[in-house]
Order: sequence, then C-alpha cells, then structure tokens
Amino acid sequence: MELAAEFLVEPFSEGTPGPHVQAAVRAVESTGLVVDVGPFGNTTAGEATTVLAAVCSAMTEAINAGATRVSLNLIRGETPTP
Repeated sequence: MELAAEFLVEPFSEGTPGPHVQAAVRAVESTGLVVDVGPFGNTTAGEATTVLAAVCSAMTEAINAGATRVSLNLIRGETPTP
C-alpha cells in the first residue's frame, strides 16, 4: 500500500526553515524517502510501512528541536512526486 504524507512544522520561519523543520526533514530523508520542502508544508510518499516510520521519527525530532505544532495529513493510495 502506498501513502503520501504532508506535514507542517511550526513555528513558521520566513526565508529559511528553522532547526525544528530541518530536523523533521532529515528524519524522513534518513529512511530513504525524498522530501519536497515547500513554503506551507512538506511532502513525501512511498510504501506505507516506510512512510509511517518516517513520520513517527519526524514528529519526534521536530518536537525535540523546538517545534510548537506539527500538522500531519496521510493520504492512502497516492504517491505524489516529492
């Protein structure tokens, strides 16, 4: 099963993603997934088991790095190109 994940890490830092965003992105990328970093959120997609593990790690790392809020959307059966 394929999953797409969209995640937004706050607080928002204009210009350059803050360390809390960078930590989340690194956590996802460490699983081998590609992350599309966008101005209003980040996306990744892949096999469900990998995406779920990556998202769990990303949320943990973001909070540990100072995130005040993390919003997550999971979409089953979609694989947008990150």
